[in-house]
Amino acid sequence: MTDNQIILQKAAQAVTIQLTEKPAPDSVVEALLICEKQAKKQSANYQLQQFLGEWRLCFITGTKKTRKRAGIVLGAGRYLPQWVKITLTYSSILTPIENQDIEAGQVKNSVIIGGLQLILSGPIKLIQHKILAFDFTQITVKMFGLKIYEGKIRGGKDSEENFYLQSIKKQAFFAYFVVKDDIIAARGKGGGLAIWGKQQ
Repeated sequence: MTDNQIILQKAAQAVTIQLTEKPAPDSVVEALLICEKQAKKQSANYQLQQFLGEWRLCFITGTKKTRKRAGIVLGAGRYLPQWVKITLTYSSILTPIENQDIEAGQVKNSVIIGGLQLILSGPIKLIQHKILAFDFTQITVKMFGLKIYEGKIRGGKDSEENFYLQSIKKQAFFAYFVVKDDIIAARGKGGGLAIWGKQQ
């Protein structure tokens, strides 16, 4: 693991295990940019197997436009507070189409604030061994663990069936550039950067 990846690891641990000493946000952003540049030079390739499991969102940056709107509130990058728990859970499925360049799976995006939990789920596909596209087609709402709503969104089953055939240009995605056993980092389609730490 490089020095910059260690900075990202410590940034993730500041949230996942509440590490007391955490890197300054500016140094985390700098480490993210260096790691992204290195991954491009090395043409890093990943397998869907490396993403499987539950990952907690730990650190985010905004795009330049977002930062300009949010001003000092967002800044260049920030840690997520402990009282907000946002996780991505990736799982694999058999690829529904004959395309050797795509690995298919499912994602659950869970947001927990107090007793309220919102879960968005849907299909994913790993393209070019580093770009993970996704779509949310189902929503579940829970209050203190009790399911109060579940239903299809954004075209539901039809959207899922068409997902693997659609162009990446029409889909949301993360372009991953750090994939380790305990951390992953990516740039989103909107330009922001993020770090997730593995949930044990």
